[in-house]
Amino acid sequence: MTTHVTLDLLEPGYCPEPVPYLEAWQLQRRLHDELVRDPGSTGYLISLEHPSVYTAGRRTQPADHPTDGTPVIPVDRGGLLTWHGPGQLVLYPIVRLSDPGAVKDYVARLEEAIIRTLSRLGVGATRVPGRAGVWMVREGQRDEKIAAIGIHIEDGVTMHGLALNVDCDLAPYEAIVPCGISDAGVSTVARQLGRSITPREIAPLLIAQLREQLAPAVAAALPAGAGA
Repeated sequence: MTTHVTLDLLEPGYCPEPVPYLEAWQLQRRLHDELVRDPGSTGYLISLEHPSVYTAGRRTQPADHPTDGTPVIPVDRGGLLTWHGPGQLVLYPIVRLSDPGAVKDYVARLEEAIIRTLSRLGVGATRVPGRAGVWMVREGQRDEKIAAIGIHIEDGVTMHGLALNVDCDLAPYEAIVPCGISDAGVSTVARQLGRSITPREIAPLLIAQLREQLAPAVAAALPAGAGA
């Protein structure tokens, strides 16, 4: 029998009312701190879209910033520079890991949830060894990234998460080297399907897959008063 983890779902906004990045980051931090203090909860899933914004992970260098001078928000996740914006589905799992040191396993579970979601839609995505995220790989063609992953784990609880290009304008990627990878491109679910599709349509599928994939990795909630 398939096991799902119970995670409280928050959907603060999809287009035409996307959630500003800093507002979502503050929400993540608040939920993170609550989860650290409350052993009676397994965690949360935040699902949303952002207005157009560039964010820089901890390994980003000044030379990685957009060539057109667009402002960049520095964040505490891993990884390099990336873009968020309308048409991109962003999911932030705020969960307490049973093994906070199992970072690779956690990332692999996020990737697997995306891969299985895309498979349900008829899109055959995969991993690329040595490169985080989810990719479209075609023989004789340049690899294209369709989903990015960047995480932060503090006090055993995760922040940040994944961004799936559903039906977004890819022009903002032209001003940067996405995730520091210069020999690959980017793609969208809509481009792979040959039709329009929205983040709101895909969200339930990906949320269900995340709940299934994260179940073995999330620490069980403790009874009330057990953490006192």
